Amino acid sequence: MKIKIITLLFLLPFLILCTNKRKPEITEQDIRDTKEALVGVNRMMVQKDKARIVKYSDSLGLDLQETESGLWYRITKVGSGNTVQKNEVVTLAYDVSLLDGTHCYSSDSLEYKQFRVGQGGVESGLEEGILMLNKGSKAIFIMPPHLAHGLTGDGDRVPARSVIVYHVELINVEL
Repeated sequence: MKIKIITLLFLLPFLILCTNKRKPEITEQDIRDTKEALVGVNRMMVQKDKARIVKYSDSLGLDLQETESGLWYRITKVGSGNTVQKNEVVTLAYDVSLLDGTHCYSSDSLEYKQFRVGQGGVESGLEEGILMLNKGSKAIFIMPPHLAHGLTGDGDRVPARSVIVYHVELINVEL
């Protein structure tokens, strides 16, 4: 019995070393291939979102324009004064819904939205759109996920990878 235990004690480290598999090394080519695949998937998702927005816009006859970043918009009422500039504080009346009409948020129930433009804290698509407006303007902004709440949604009323529709009225602009 003693010999078996001694033999086992000598063989145990050898067995552990033999069964310990080496982790495969990740090469630069593996990283490039993965990045290329992810970029391809991202392009595909952006195109899919764009098709959904075009279908929505066409079904309602919205006659939207698209910015270079992918924000879709239509200014429904032109206000007065200068257009909004970065670092100005804006106050908005708003209504947010999903493409299927599901209501998410509105200033009627949550108060006006106020933020300093260019400081973040709101959807990047909203910041981009606000820079096209002046006091009193009304607009529709349709934001694909990459300009709204992204892959995860907002953790409350906006699900993951959602296209959102913002109806806004620019109530006030101040320094």
